[in-house]
Amino acid sequence: QVQLVESGGGKVQAGGSLRLSCALSGRSFSRYAMGWFRQVPGKEREFVAATTWNGGSTYYADNVKGRFTISRDNAKSTVYLQMNRLKPEDTAVYYCNTFEGTPPYYGMDYWGKGTLVTVSS
Repeated sequence: QVQLVESGGGKVQAGGSLRLSCALSGRSFSRYAMGWFRQVPGKEREFVAATTWNGGSTYYADNVKGRFTISRDNAKSTVYLQMNRLKPEDTAVYYCNTFEGTPPYYGMDYWGKGTLVTVSS
């Protein structure tokens, strides 16, 4: 059974930092590119960042480039998102999923519960 468990969200002031974690079970984690996505109520889920199976290449949405860093630990079946210089517009529920190179960019229809990030001005 596939399971995605995100954690690390919270409330932070603008300019602050958070580190999100996502553990994948039920799949061979190291075989998949992984991505982070976020969603604000009433809006579509958007791509944030992705990393190839071995972390050798990373990809970012333009609005987080230079502020967010994605990484992974295949031994722990976990992908991370280090978020620095947070802005109020980063407020959203953050999810992870496997990553595909074509829209909508996520690979599985299954989603975890996500982790809420709230950035105050």
